[in-house]
Amino acid sequence: SLVANVLRNGSVLLQWGPPRPAAGLRGFALNCSWDGTYTRFPCDSVELGAACRDYLLPEAHGSVRYRLCLQPRYAPPRPAPPAQCVEFRVEPAAMRDIVVAMTAVGGSICVMLVFICLLVAYITENLMSPALA
Repeated sequence: SLVANVLRNGSVLLQWGPPRPAAGLRGFALNCSWDGTYTRFPCDSVELGAACRDYLLPEAHGSVRYRLCLQPRYAPPRPAPPAQCVEFRVEPAAMRDIVVAMTAVGGSICVMLVFICLLVAYITENLMSPALA
């Protein structure tokens, strides 16, 4: 029941339901891995309390594939059940901003070129007309 909600600001909200059975639950262990060359991710081996049902990852990197696993921790002698894992990828926000900026600049250049062409046409038509003989 582990769900990763990717938010618009680049953060990720992890949510999960209570494990079955809940008796003897001492907490959760959250482990992370990622597919990226130079990415550092600050949630490796995070210990969470037994009442915790969500966790916010404030800064996830764009274009990186994340795999987060949540494992319930029980009091001994009960063995730990297998971890639940979720995979996700965050859309790169910076790339979206660059595309918007380039579109705006490109539109402005097109408008300026239209004005220049109209000005050249006006000058050619009105100021450079041949003298009547």
